[in-house]
Amino acid sequence: MELLQQQRKFFNTQQTKDLTFRKKALQRLEQEIEAREDAICDALYADFKKPIFESLALETQIVLAEIRLAIKKFGRWAKPKKVSASWVNFPSSEWIYKEPYGSILVIAPWNYPFQLALAPVIGAIAAGNTVFLKPSEMAPNTSAVLKEIIESVCLPEHVTVVEGGVEISQELLAQRWDYIFFTGSTQVGQIVYKSAAKHLTPVTLELGGKNPCIVDHSAKVKLAAKRIVWGKFINGGQTCIAPDYILVHKKVKGELIRALKKSITESYGSDIEGAAEDLARIINAKHYQRLKGLLIGEEILFGGTYNDSDNYLSPTLVNESALESKLMEDEIFGPILPIISYEDKADIEKYISRYGKPLAAYVFSKSKKFQDYITEAYSFGGGAINDTVVQFTNPRLPFGGVGSSGMGAYHGQHSFEVFSHHKSVVKRGNWIDPSLRYPPYNLPLKYIKMLKKFL
Repeated sequence: MELLQQQRKFFNTQQTKDLTFRKKALQRLEQEIEAREDAICDALYADFKKPIFESLALETQIVLAEIRLAIKKFGRWAKPKKVSASWVNFPSSEWIYKEPYGSILVIAPWNYPFQLALAPVIGAIAAGNTVFLKPSEMAPNTSAVLKEIIESVCLPEHVTVVEGGVEISQELLAQRWDYIFFTGSTQVGQIVYKSAAKHLTPVTLELGGKNPCIVDHSAKVKLAAKRIVWGKFINGGQTCIAPDYILVHKKVKGELIRALKKSITESYGSDIEGAAEDLARIINAKHYQRLKGLLIGEEILFGGTYNDSDNYLSPTLVNESALESKLMEDEIFGPILPIISYEDKADIEKYISRYGKPLAAYVFSKSKKFQDYITEAYSFGGGAINDTVVQFTNPRLPFGGVGSSGMGAYHGQHSFEVFSHHKSVVKRGNWIDPSLRYPPYNLPLKYIKMLKKFL
């Protein structure tokens, strides 16, 4: 691809390594997003009727916060870091240098098509790289706005947006990149990883999984229900860290179901479809039909209404889905919430261990012992105790998966680190040069073995 070659040549001019160049690029991007914020929200609504509150709170404002943090602190992040010198290198000073990888490919998803596209791009720019951004073709209006924004503030040999479908992604993945950052499904993540392996290209994979939400008998049930409903149904349930299913202690199951129903009604009204300005639609007909199919044969406790003409599916509660059901087979990624009762830790283990390590896990409990048990017993990307989704909001916390839910983490300084190679450099002094390491090796072996104490 000619433009990729142009980016490589541009990177070799060292311009992207200049801190002033990076800062100005980020400042221009910040100003353009602020100027076009209404247009971004309109595009998100056109793609799948994302409520304006969610477009602002979970898309544009998060991106702006990431940019402002990078502008303020990336100069400090970029400085070489001095570390304690090894005794065997005496005399020396020893350093870690942060250098950009080079040409970065970012493949973005459709569920948060603005935020999840630009957040990694910000980190890549701050670290001094050039970037190819491939937005999701499933959110075409947002993709078009992204392209306009990038083209108005960045040289194409610095950052460029390439639109298109699967064939474009395949063409991009066939190229040799210096780093690939992918957000999407586990299945496509495997394809990306395989493509990267051909060139030994490092990757960050932000994937998904069946995120458990555990409610024990000591939980403040009404508050838990309110926070679960918010975390599950924002973005129409199309959030990679949303609770995928609830495991609730049998003692409080009935109380939780009543509280969930009440909270849904309070949040979205009794006529949810008629007043659904606060509920995003399903992204497209294919995904919508898949979700409808998951409800076949299930016991619906609440909701389950839909409208084919609008890809509308109401917040839906499902009772005691079987482990072998289609609903529990894979990540739901929609406004359907199975509620499953448990009696003891063995029941919890039966469900959580069935799936790969999830991207998120949530625990509602007043028992610190139980909170600590779940946190320490199970591996997951990140999570929260007595809340949902909020771990995403703190840029000081790394965001990423583990195992089948992904590899690598970003946000805030972590984004800068992801796109920076950490180069180790030892600076030796010349005023003394101990002869112990040079042949002929005359030092007795017993002294060689003692070196481990000083390494």
